Amino acid sequence: MLTAHRIPVSHDESSPKQWDWPLQHNDGVVKVQENSDNWEVDLDMSFFEPKEIEVKVIGDCLNFHCQHEKRSDVHGGTVSREVNRSYRLPDDLDRNTIKSHLMQNGVLRVTAKKRH
Repeated sequence: MLTAHRIPVSHDESSPKQWDWPLQHNDGVVKVQENSDNWEVDLDMSFFEPKEIEVKVIGDCLNFHCQHEKRSDVHGGTVSREVNRSYRLPDDLDRNTIKSHLMQNGVLRVTAKKRH
């Protein structure tokens, strides 16, 4: 049986809501970078508050669940969103070093060290 390991989402306390699309210009919603020592993935989560984002490691997968209930938008309507994503983690990551941080521009960055 696989157990889930929750990864806390840190964030900048004074982060204002910004509605830009920083990752759309080059490669869509996800940007992955790695070198011999580190691995990181950036995801556009600009529609969600930190408390609405859940990051977990289950087995060899990194899972994201984001959800907010109905809220008013600027046009007088309401909107609700839910996103579930799952990515297979590279085999050479030290799972104990996985961290996540929601940046001011709405990008969730997940980082980890590689095992040597």
